Amino acid sequence: MENLWRAATGQDPNPDDYKGVEFWTNPERAGWLTKQGDYIKTWRRRWFILKQGKLLWFKDPASVSRRSSPRGVVSVGSCLTVKGAEDIVNKAFAFELSTRDSTMYFIADTEKEKEDWINWIGRSIVQHSRSVTDSEIVDYDSKSR
Repeated sequence: MENLWRAATGQDPNPDDYKGVEFWTNPERAGWLTKQGDYIKTWRRRWFILKQGKLLWFKDPASVSRRSSPRGVVSVGSCLTVKGAEDIVNKAFAFELSTRDSTMYFIADTEKEKEDWINWIGRSIVQHSRSVTDSEIVDYDSKSR
């Protein structure tokens, strides 16, 4: 029934949004998050994958394969901010991801998971932002010598 609803309301992502992203192998980050729905504001636990500037989500890890389609995808290059949002949604370990047009809310399982997701997504925003040139990308993992 949910798949029928998603298809009828146009919620299925466009395959062009994740074309060329081999999300089924070697993700930059993967894990469980609870996401608030875009239209029906219920919270659902989903498996998220961050890879090549795309944040994709699936029903569960078993549903991720070469032939699968994500339930949703966000290009992080179009995102403006990622930050904590406990005070907005009144839930522990909550954070938000904002674009010009919308804000998505997520809940991690722990404070560390929340901070890790914010850091990884933030780094990906910087690396994939259209306003940043390749020469301006900062490698936050490299240690100064």
